[in-house]
Amino acid sequence: MEGVGWFMAIILGAIAGWIAEQIMKSDMGLVMNIILGIVGALVMNGILKALGVIPPGGWIWQCIVAVAGACLLIFLWRLIRGRRVA
Repeated sequence: MEGVGWFMAIILGAIAGWIAEQIMKSDMGLVMNIILGIVGALVMNGILKALGVIPPGGWIWQCIVAVAGACLLIFLWRLIRGRRVA
């Protein structure tokens, strides 16, 4: 995450992961939410930089980027995993 410390990255990751979980109607735990939020932020920041788009600094923008990245990761996971037959 750009411009935030490690402690704030964990907090933002948890918040972003939880928001993404609610948007994507997923059921994950706290640890997975933190991981999704942090990794989602890293992935989305990488994608944005590759496209030449640099979002403004600050924790609000990084939270938005993290939520978008976490949603993307959940979508890709579902795409790869496919639907389970119960």
